[in-house]
Amino acid sequence: MARNPNAPAPTEELEREYVIPLRASMHQPSRRRRSGHALETVRRFISRHMKGKPEDVWIDPRINLYIWKRGIQHIPRQVHVKAIRFEDGLIEVDLLDEA
Repeated sequence: MARNPNAPAPTEELEREYVIPLRASMHQPSRRRRSGHALETVRRFISRHMKGKPEDVWIDPRINLYIWKRGIQHIPRQVHVKAIRFEDGLIEVDLLDEA
């Protein structure tokens, strides 16, 4: 299969903004595991959409605080993030500033 000529090369730095839905993390795990499941959902979503490995995704501590803000049981419905994939394959995920 031919590579899309308009797609950026995998070695270039790539920056994107995403709205990650966390609805599945609200219903799938038990009440006492929702926040941890939501963080894993963020990691899987970013690795899938930025075409990287889950172990190469670095999540900013502000995202952790945002998800845990209302406790372990009451997670937000979605989270707005900015993801940057660097040339070495590492992916950094930051929380977008809320206006």
